Amino acid sequence: MAAALLRSAALRRAMAPSMLPAARSFSRPMGCRLFSDMKFVKTHEWVRSTDGVSILGITDFAQGALGEVVYCDLPEAGANFKGKETICTLESVKAVGEVYAPADCEVVEVNEKLADVPATVNSSPEQDGWLIKVKFSGDLSGLMDRAAYDKHVEAEAKEE
Repeated sequence: MAAALLRSAALRRAMAPSMLPAARSFSRPMGCRLFSDMKFVKTHEWVRSTDGVSILGITDFAQGALGEVVYCDLPEAGANFKGKETICTLESVKAVGEVYAPADCEVVEVNEKLADVPATVNSSPEQDGWLIKVKFSGDLSGLMDRAAYDKHVEAEAKEE
């Protein structure tokens, strides 16, 4: 496909200007972001922040490694955690996985749907399978963007 695009671009440059189609103006739709608002932790959690509240979940890589989640032990709203402290546990048919707080935080809401359907963590880990909403009071500067996280996962896979 890339070769076809290069050939068509070369062909357009060779054509007389009168033979070229009229130039179109492309604009980005209002509200569309060109970058991901999701950040990642080396321990395979993701964070999405909006208006001072952050949603925390596990990555697709983490849910795949964990296997089918059968129980989510989530904290109560109002609970406080220090960075790197276990904030909740996820039990699967294979193992129990710990989810860590990326920074000091207070839990403001838990995903109640996971009590009835914990496997949502597997089917939609970065959307409907979110775990908790928190307010961070600690430093989040060590979080990675998607590209850096993907490189981290790739490097981890090579180590194994």
